[in-house]
Amino acid sequence: MALWLNLGEILRVNAVKFPQAVAFCDSTRRFTFPQTNLRVNRLANALAGLGIGKGDKVSCFMENSIEICEIYLACAKLGAMINPINFRLVGPEVEYIVNNADAKVMIVDEEFVPMVTEIRGKLTTVTDFIVVGNLCPDCLEYEALLADAGDDEPQVTVAPADPWILLYTSGTTGRPKGVVRSHESYIAFYLINGSDFAFSYRDTVLTCMPLCHVNTTFFSFAMTYFGGTNYIQPARAFRPENILSIIESEKITFMSLIPTHYNLIFSLDQKKIDSFDLSSLTKLLCSSAPARKEHKEAILKLVPGVKLYEGYGSTEAGIVTTLMPEDQMSKPGSIGKESSGTDLIRILDENGQDVVSGEVGELYSRGPMLFDHYYKLPEVTAESFQGEYFSAGDMARRDEDGYYYLVDRKKNMIITGGENVYPSEVENVIAAHVAVFDVAVVGLPHEKWGEEVSSVVILKEGQTLSEKELVSYCRAQLAPYKCPKKTFFITADEMPRTGTGKILHRILRERYA
Repeated sequence: MALWLNLGEILRVNAVKFPQAVAFCDSTRRFTFPQTNLRVNRLANALAGLGIGKGDKVSCFMENSIEICEIYLACAKLGAMINPINFRLVGPEVEYIVNNADAKVMIVDEEFVPMVTEIRGKLTTVTDFIVVGNLCPDCLEYEALLADAGDDEPQVTVAPADPWILLYTSGTTGRPKGVVRSHESYIAFYLINGSDFAFSYRDTVLTCMPLCHVNTTFFSFAMTYFGGTNYIQPARAFRPENILSIIESEKITFMSLIPTHYNLIFSLDQKKIDSFDLSSLTKLLCSSAPARKEHKEAILKLVPGVKLYEGYGSTEAGIVTTLMPEDQMSKPGSIGKESSGTDLIRILDENGQDVVSGEVGELYSRGPMLFDHYYKLPEVTAESFQGEYFSAGDMARRDEDGYYYLVDRKKNMIITGGENVYPSEVENVIAAHVAVFDVAVVGLPHEKWGEEVSSVVILKEGQTLSEKELVSYCRAQLAPYKCPKKTFFITADEMPRTGTGKILHRILRERYA
C-alpha cells in the first residue's frame, strides 16, 4: 500500500531535490534544504535522547522563528506531537495548556523564561526544559543539544494517520480546547492549497502570522512541502514599512494576512507605499476575519494583477471554503462556494495508473492535480472522507449560486426589544466611515430592551468623530434599532484580540457591561 509522505519525510526528499534552495531564512540567517534537514535530524535525535518517542508531546512557547519550524519538522520525523502555545498568553493560561497536553518537554524562547520560571513547579508532566537563546539555570540550551546530537535520519515509522500537531483553540467562550491533527490531514491541505494557489519551488512566503496558529501551519509549511522558501518574521513585529521592505528585498511571492494587517499598510502615506517595488507578489490571502469590499479594492490597487484569495475555516475543521480570485468582486462578502459533492476525483500513482476514483466533493478534487512527481499515494475511497460534524458557532446564508456569506457568530447576535441585530452588519457600516480604523459592535445589558447596541471604535490617526456624529451617520443607513446607543472610543492596543487578530467580543461585553 502506498503512503503519504509527511512533512519530515518530504524535507529529506527536498534536501536532495533542491540542494541549493533556501528552505528557511530570517533577517540574519539562511538555511538551505540540506542544512535544514541536518539541523532537524540533530534536533529529532536530541529529543529522542530525552525520551521523546511516538505520541509524546513537546510544548513550545515561542515567537515566530526558524527554530520553531525545526521543532515542527523534528516532531514529524519522530512521530511526536508538537504543542505550539500562543506566545501572548500569560502564566496560568500556559500552565493549563501544558498540563492538559501532558507535555514531556517544553521549549521556550529566552525572553519568556521569566514567566515560565514562575509556573515551572506547577507543570507536572514536563521533565526537561529547553531554552532557545542564552542558557538559564536548570534548562538545556537548544544549539548545544543540536551540536551534541547525530545528524542521521531517525529510524521511526510514522503512519499518515498518526497525530502530529496539538493546537489549542483561542478560548473565546471559555477554556481552550485541544485539537489533534494528523499528518495526512495536513498533507491533504498542502495539496489542495498547492493546487488552488499554484504553489511551487519558485515561491517565497513571508510568514508573519503566528506559527502557533492553524492558518500559518497550512500555508507556510505548504511552501516547505513544495520546495519553496520561508522568510520568517516575528509576528509581533508587523511594522508595515518594514514588511513592504522585506517584500521588495526578498522578492516575496505570497503572504497570508488578516484585515488588520492590510489596514496598517494602507495607513502609510501613499508616497511611502509607492516607493516600494511589490511586483514580486503574485498571490495574497486575507483570512481569519471578514474582509470588507473596500479592503479588497485597496489590495488590488496596491498590487495590480495580484491574485487575491479569502479563506474561511477553523482549527478543528481546517480550511472549509476559499473565495477564488475571479470571484472577489462579483461575490463581495462571500467566503466561497460550497463543495458540490458530485465532482469526480481521480488519483494517479507514480506510474500514471488510477489508484481510486469516486465522487468525494469539489474540495478534494483539486488536490490530485499535484500528484505528478515523487509523492507516493494512499489507497483512499469516498468513505475515507466521511466523518463527524461539529458546529463552529458561525451563522451564514447561501445565495442561489451556492456561495456562502457569514452573518455573524451565533453568540454575538444582539436581541434588542425583540429584534435581532447582527453586529457584523452594523460594523460594516461604521467601518466605512472615513475616520474609523476598526470597530466592534456588542450588546450590553439594558433594563427595558434586554440589550442595547453598543460600538467600540478605533479612530484613524489624526481623525476625530463624536458619538453624536456616528449615530447620525448610522441612522442614514440603518434602522434606528440597529444604531449604536453607546459608543466607546479606544486605542488599537486596547482592543482585545485572539492571536490571529479576531476581536474578542466576549471580553468587550464583560468590560463595558
